[in-house]
Amino acid sequence: MEKVSLASLGCSKNLIDAEQMLGILTDAGYEIVENEEDADILIVNTCTFIESAKMESIECILELAQYKKAGKCQHLIVTGCMAQRYKEQVLTEIPEVDAVVGTNEYPDIVSVIEGLKQDGNREFCSDVPLMCQELPRLRTTPAYTAYLKIAEGCDNRCTYCVIPSIRGKYRSRKMEDILREAEQMAQEGVKELIVIAQDTTRYGKDLYGEYKLAELLKELCRIEGIVWVRVHYCYPELVTEELLQVFKQEEKLCNYFDIPIQHCNDRILKRMGRRTNKAQITQLITRIRELIPDAQIRTSLITGFPGETEEEFEELREFIEEVRFERLGVFAYSREEYTPAYLLDGQIEEEEKQRRQELLMLVQSQISQEQNEARIGETVRVMVEDKDEIIQSYYGRTYADSIEIDGKVFFKSNKALQGGNFVDVEVEQALEYDLFGKEMEREG
Repeated sequence: MEKVSLASLGCSKNLIDAEQMLGILTDAGYEIVENEEDADILIVNTCTFIESAKMESIECILELAQYKKAGKCQHLIVTGCMAQRYKEQVLTEIPEVDAVVGTNEYPDIVSVIEGLKQDGNREFCSDVPLMCQELPRLRTTPAYTAYLKIAEGCDNRCTYCVIPSIRGKYRSRKMEDILREAEQMAQEGVKELIVIAQDTTRYGKDLYGEYKLAELLKELCRIEGIVWVRVHYCYPELVTEELLQVFKQEEKLCNYFDIPIQHCNDRILKRMGRRTNKAQITQLITRIRELIPDAQIRTSLITGFPGETEEEFEELREFIEEVRFERLGVFAYSREEYTPAYLLDGQIEEEEKQRRQELLMLVQSQISQEQNEARIGETVRVMVEDKDEIIQSYYGRTYADSIEIDGKVFFKSNKALQGGNFVDVEVEQALEYDLFGKEMEREG
């Protein structure tokens, strides 16, 4: 039995592609191993969204290429966004790579491997968008948490983004297929579903002629065994009153609003190809907090976009101070080939972009510290993840924290707890992103 090891980089949507490849390989009789030294076949599922992701992918490929000399590895395969975007360069500049498999061909991973054994084709990258398929999947997230991808591709065409050219147009999965997968995961012990797509709010428009996210979320909340349903990547222009009412009404639906706005200045938003303006964004945030007082709003911003003046940067900084987002990620603009923004005038020096990014994150770190300190004395519901044996403390997440991207709650407990357990924790101390406390005994 041949052994396969797979390294997946980038976003959670990419991770599901990797998990499906692992599921397909497992069904075909391959053994999946974690240790690269033991693998006959190495796969790197790459990301190329921004420059830093591209460099991480290249470094990982080069690192694993060493196992073709020092380990058992017979074949090194590069899949995902970098394979799709830079197929010729990968094969030419990294000769250790035996094949590149694009974002539309990964379901054929077994055929690719079998073909390599016969010195077949090395490039498997078509431009025909892959329609949503129901594929085997070997989940790599903790047993109690799973991502649920509801669509492929993107129609938004933001001027800085390469995703539509790599992933194709937006394609929704059938609702019955999504619900069937969610029910199966619930039966397997999953307690938290994280709903993802390039744009979750667009779900259903292409398939049913109308937006269906609100209906889908209500159906997911009816699944027995699921405790939390969390939603990522809601575009602000499609966060409707109907959708907000579903958040308010459904207890299982985490009041966690992941809404990427990217900027607040109207001129920059227009240059970015975004479909909202500052007034609309402000109105949406006000409405969310008015309707759902415990809402936690996460967003992402881009600074250093071509033409961003010092005054527009200051407007963005002041906006952060005024809105006081609960969760915020700030990125320095990455100039990506084959995007409209690549050709825009007013490109800003890397050093200046980094300066602006660091200044904005300093503002946010202070806000986060103040918000966390205000929670001292509160009792919060925590989903246990694991125990840190060094500090002898359990840790987990609240509804306000998504896996891997947000903070954690560290707490002491006299019980033997397992990942996926839920406990009440009294907050005693706070850092800018993490909370510390002790487990409280529940009455009854």
